Amino acid sequence: MMIKNRFLLLLLAAVLSIPLFAQKDQFNPIYTGVTSLSIAPDARAGALGDVGVATEPDVNSQYWNPAKYPFNIARAGASMSYTPWLRQLVSDIDLINLAGFYRIGDYSAVSASLTYFSLGEVFVEDEMTIKPYEMAVDLAYSRMLSETFSAAIALRYIHSDLQYNYAEDMSPGSAFAADIALYYNKYLMIGNRECLLGLGLNASNIGTKISYDDGATNQFIPTNLRLGASLLFPIDDYNTISISADINKLMVPTRPTYSQFLEENGYEQGDNSYYSEYQTWLESTGYNDISPISGIFKSFSDAPGGFSEEMKEIYGGVGIEYCYNQQFSVRGGYHYENEYKGNRKYFTLGAGFRMSVFSLDAAYLISTAQSNPLDQTLRFSLSFDMDGLRDLFRR
Repeated sequence: MMIKNRFLLLLLAAVLSIPLFAQKDQFNPIYTGVTSLSIAPDARAGALGDVGVATEPDVNSQYWNPAKYPFNIARAGASMSYTPWLRQLVSDIDLINLAGFYRIGDYSAVSASLTYFSLGEVFVEDEMTIKPYEMAVDLAYSRMLSETFSAAIALRYIHSDLQYNYAEDMSPGSAFAADIALYYNKYLMIGNRECLLGLGLNASNIGTKISYDDGATNQFIPTNLRLGASLLFPIDDYNTISISADINKLMVPTRPTYSQFLEENGYEQGDNSYYSEYQTWLESTGYNDISPISGIFKSFSDAPGGFSEEMKEIYGGVGIEYCYNQQFSVRGGYHYENEYKGNRKYFTLGAGFRMSVFSLDAAYLISTAQSNPLDQTLRFSLSFDMDGLRDLFRR
């Protein structure tokens, strides 16, 4: 699809979180580059309100918590997920995720994934067509440290090519990052039912900054701390219900606001004509010189509004899943983010069907706040159990 309106190109840039000043003084989200790293890639977690750090292990655990893989029942698996983006506006922006794992013996596993976010085909000035995209490739190793506890580390290469070839000072950006993940699960008795408790932690995208102008300016990548819990409750031999919840905190320093700039320089609040000066002032504050590691520590105490604003930067979701005979699942969830920190609020629905060889999952999002790029769109994941495939070919 050819997008012949320059306004839409600017809109796509906004989707990638190229910094724009807020229209409301109170609205102060955390700005990062490569925000495609924050999009839930698979339909199962997407149907649970974007929850997955402590849910039962599956093939798509690479994004949520790779430490879950050693507890996976299958020996190996692979998955492909498709997520449309801004579908109500354009038809060629989407995210594709490939994931797979292989258990080594009984106590460890290796896993990998590839995420590709295409912004479609964009027509710009002088009859030039560009095809901007973002891509991430990662590899993880996970190991059981006890019968109930495991840990994992993942390494990631990130590449973002906005292809502004008509701008001489622009170039593709690259970054490197790592994840550190922990997972705990244990069976416990609640009444006369043997339930499965899961706890998870994943500190993801700890790494370098990314630059699109050969290092003149740098953007933080979405370094994130995710904590979660899950409880699976068996109703009988065929029916189970699980409830899961995640909370998240971006470990990225809060950028000084445009309102702070206006106040410090004696300008009238609400006057948006000083944005170029604001960029110069932002550099003078030293924000752009904060290192990624320093930014992690600063992110817990640097919000202009103090502790109350720090609490607003915590977002998360809750999900519930009903499963019949480990073959058919129905899911629902809710995701919440404070209105001054992004205002992503939505319900999610979904279902899954599993056979011995493959499973198919779908998710649907219903936004309850501002327009959401995924509002009223379907996401799909197709997964394969390599043990099932092997048994099938042996027949």
